[in-house]
Amino acid sequence: MNLLSRFSNATQFRDYDDFYNNFKLNVPDNFNYAYDVVDEYARLEPDKRALVWCDDMGGEEFFSFADIKRLSDKAANFFLGIGVGKGDRVLVILQRRYEYWITLMALSKIGAIAIPATHMLMEKDIVYRMDKAGVKAVVAVNEDELCDNIRRAAKKVPSVEHIVTIGEREGFLNFTAETEKQSEVLDVPYKNERSERDTLLLYFTSGTTGMPKMVCLSQRYTLGHIVTAKFWLNCMDEGLHFTLAETGWAKASWGKLFGQWLCGSAIFVYDFHGKFEPGDLLEHVQKYKITTFCAPPTVYRFMVKTDLSKYDLSSVKYMMTAGEALNPEIYRQIVLKTGHKIYEGFGQTETTVVCATFSQYVDIRPGSMGKPSPLYYVQLLNDEDRPVEEGETGEICIRLREPQDGLFCGYYNDSALTATVMHDGYYHLGDLAYRDSDGYYWFVGRKDDIIKSSGYRIGPFEVESALMEHPAVLECAITGVPDPDGVRGQLVKATVVLAKGFEANEILVKELQNHVKKTTAPYKYPRVIEFVEELPKTISGKIRRVEIRETDNR
Repeated sequence: MNLLSRFSNATQFRDYDDFYNNFKLNVPDNFNYAYDVVDEYARLEPDKRALVWCDDMGGEEFFSFADIKRLSDKAANFFLGIGVGKGDRVLVILQRRYEYWITLMALSKIGAIAIPATHMLMEKDIVYRMDKAGVKAVVAVNEDELCDNIRRAAKKVPSVEHIVTIGEREGFLNFTAETEKQSEVLDVPYKNERSERDTLLLYFTSGTTGMPKMVCLSQRYTLGHIVTAKFWLNCMDEGLHFTLAETGWAKASWGKLFGQWLCGSAIFVYDFHGKFEPGDLLEHVQKYKITTFCAPPTVYRFMVKTDLSKYDLSSVKYMMTAGEALNPEIYRQIVLKTGHKIYEGFGQTETTVVCATFSQYVDIRPGSMGKPSPLYYVQLLNDEDRPVEEGETGEICIRLREPQDGLFCGYYNDSALTATVMHDGYYHLGDLAYRDSDGYYWFVGRKDDIIKSSGYRIGPFEVESALMEHPAVLECAITGVPDPDGVRGQLVKATVVLAKGFEANEILVKELQNHVKKTTAPYKYPRVIEFVEELPKTISGKIRRVEIRETDNR
């Protein structure tokens, strides 16, 4: 069984138009994900599989919904016992440890606000987050460098009262030992005061420009992921879904928690450390019989360079991708080698899935982000905030309405910053796209990344896609550099990481330029090509084109 029908009309629609116009959520006023989803499964079907966890050291754990309820109740009692309650902010840095799911459900039950974060943060990053959010407690994995950074950071931020880690460490409370002591009976005095508008999560965005912003997400937001999980990720009752993301990123909320459990699907977690190895991942897909799989395009790029014939992937019913636009050549190679199509989704930390190739209703067009989710009225606007014509590039915007399902509540404690993106009746995403005659949307690039050359507006993605078709290119980033002659305004520049076996030289430069000229509009070809060992990226793995531009302009 699943709980989809309780919170939506997620039935079989006739076609995309029926789905888009008639899908509806049913959100109770007092909705709380932990009580109304996890505890309800534990009541109705206690042995139903919820979580399958393993690590790269041979560890393995299986959890039913009864297990998650029992353990989250004990953890909630622990948090209440140290003075954490409704509205308190808790920094959660648990990587892929199974305690993440227990902790988030515990915090949901007591009305506290979880701030998931990556273990790769340094001391200054942690101080910034603690101070900006007024963090009261931290729960973290037991790693030397991270715990040292947390200990030092906590001394600099007066609001921090408790630091907690998994297992024994001097100066930290032991989450494992302390929760084990607690009663399995949870009595939250204000339980009946809960609301679907209560803040559940804060995410610090890892944006490619500026300091991270605090994205505020409510209990209501979690139900928006019914569209994400049911209609894009194709999660199925009694299935096993595998999204690769670490829990510090919003993609974990998309693919490792909310929508999956609503669909009745268990979540698979592979807790690995060190360098990503595609072979290890594929062995786990084979061993645990994963039914639905989602990973960023980078992972698929590694997969196509692996001998996929060595692995039995027959359990997989659907493959999906998000995080950045999918290169059509990578799509073609995956289909060729596995027989699986890849269904693309697009959205932000501030949203659920905004556009996607919803497999039941939208045919794949490689390179397209698909069509809009029924939760959003999407409009492409020009610089004057007017709708653009078919085929014209515009900023992706979502018309604001009340209630607005699947959208953030604003930037936490920052109405001025919120007003820069929510104004004139729209939420402005800052991404550019165009819409074709069949209603498909095509990603162009971030608004800040557009190159203006000889009167043309050139988006980086199309040029990057063309370059990625060449076997010499492992990764690339397209940016604009000033034209030294002052004729074109900007020149298109490609920063390229070469695949093994290729050598940087002028012959290869010409070959790559000619390849782009033949693959896309000739005026888009990179007049400047630089070969590098690696591209600058955010800690979430997104290419920092702004850093390349800053280096070029020095």
